[in-house]
Amino acid sequence: MEEKLWNANYLKTWVANFMIFFSFYLVTPLLPIYLHDTFAADKDTVGMVLFGYAVLALLSRLFSGYIVDRFKRKTVLMISFFLFTLFFVGYIVAGSLLLFALVRTFHGAPFGTATVANNTMAIDVLPSSRRTEGIGYYGLSNNIATAISPSLAIWIYHVTHNFEILFWISMVVAVVGLLVDATIKAPRKELKKDAQPLSLDRFFLIKGTGAALTIVCFSFSYGIVSTYVAIYGQEQLGISAGAGIFFLLISLGLILSRLQGNKALREGKISYNAGLGISVSLCGYLLFAAVPNVFGYYGAALIIGLGNGHMYPAYQNMFINLAPHTQRGTANSSILVSWDLGVGLGILLGGVCAEHWGYSAAFWVGWVVNMIGFVGFWCYVRNHYERNKLR
Repeated sequence: MEEKLWNANYLKTWVANFMIFFSFYLVTPLLPIYLHDTFAADKDTVGMVLFGYAVLALLSRLFSGYIVDRFKRKTVLMISFFLFTLFFVGYIVAGSLLLFALVRTFHGAPFGTATVANNTMAIDVLPSSRRTEGIGYYGLSNNIATAISPSLAIWIYHVTHNFEILFWISMVVAVVGLLVDATIKAPRKELKKDAQPLSLDRFFLIKGTGAALTIVCFSFSYGIVSTYVAIYGQEQLGISAGAGIFFLLISLGLILSRLQGNKALREGKISYNAGLGISVSLCGYLLFAAVPNVFGYYGAALIIGLGNGHMYPAYQNMFINLAPHTQRGTANSSILVSWDLGVGLGILLGGVCAEHWGYSAAFWVGWVVNMIGFVGFWCYVRNHYERNKLR
C-alpha cells in the first residue's frame, strides 16, 4: 500500500511556507516604488537597499543548514519564524531611508533561516517513498503565494495608496503561519555530540558546487526581472498595474509545470526535468529582453514560470540526492544560498545597469548570465550529477 503523501504535518509545513512567502512577497514587488515615492531614492539606491536583505538571507542560510542539522529543527524553526514576523513592525515604524534599509537588510536573516528550517521539516515528515514527489508539491506553496500576493498588493495599493496597510497585512499573515508551524509534531531527532571539526562541507554541499554556480546564473536573471518589472512596466510601457498580472502569469506557469513535471520526478527523470526547465526559461528571458512591449512583458512571464517550475524542484532533488541523510539541512541551505546570491547580484547589478544604461540593458545582461548557466548545465552539471548521486 502506497504511503500517504499529504499527512497532517506535511500539510502544516506546506501552509506555513505559503504564509512565509505570501507575507514576504506582499511587500517585495512594490518596494522599488515605495522607496522612490517615499524617500526619493534613485535606481542605484533602490538596488543597494534591496541587495542588503539578499546578503543577510544568504549568510543566514549558509549557517542555517548546519544549525538545523545540529539542533532541534522545531526550535530553530519557531525562533526564526517569530523573528521573521517581528520585523514587519520595523517597516511600519521606519521613518527614514537609512532606518528602512537597516530593517529590510536584517529581515533577510530570519527569512533565510525560517525557509531552510521549514523546508527541512517538510522533508523530515514526508514518507521516504514519496519524498521526491513531495518536494515538488512543496514548492507549489510559495508558487501559489507569489501568484496571489503581488497581485493583491498592487490592487490594495492602487485602491488605498497606503503602503502601511500592506505591512500590517503581511505581519498578520506571518503570525498565522507561525501558529500553524507551532502545531507540527516533529519527528524525534537524537542529538549527538559532534566530535568532527568544523569544515566548509558542514555549511555548504561541496559536491553541489557546479549546480550551485548555475543556480546563481538562473536566479540572477530572475532577480533583475522580478525586482524591476513593476517600475519598468510603469515607466517604459505605461502599464500601471501590469506587475500584478505579470506575477500571476509567472506563478501560473510555475504551478502548471510543477504539476506536470512531478510525473517525471516520480520516474527519476530529475536531470531531464532540470534541462527542460532551464531551456524553456532561457527562451522566456530572451523574449522579455528582445520584445519591449505588452506581448513580450506578459508572454515572457508565462514562459519563465513554466521553465522555473520544471527547473527548481529538479535542482532541489539533485542537491538532496548528492547529500547523505545527515546533511539534508546543508543540502537545502546550499541551493537556497545559491539562489539568494544570484538574486542579490541581480538586484544590485540590475539597478546599476538600469541607472546608467536603461532597463533594456539590465534585462539583456540577465539573459546573457542565464545563457552561461544553461551552457554550464549541459556541459558539466548534468553528467556530474548522474555520476555522483547517492539515490
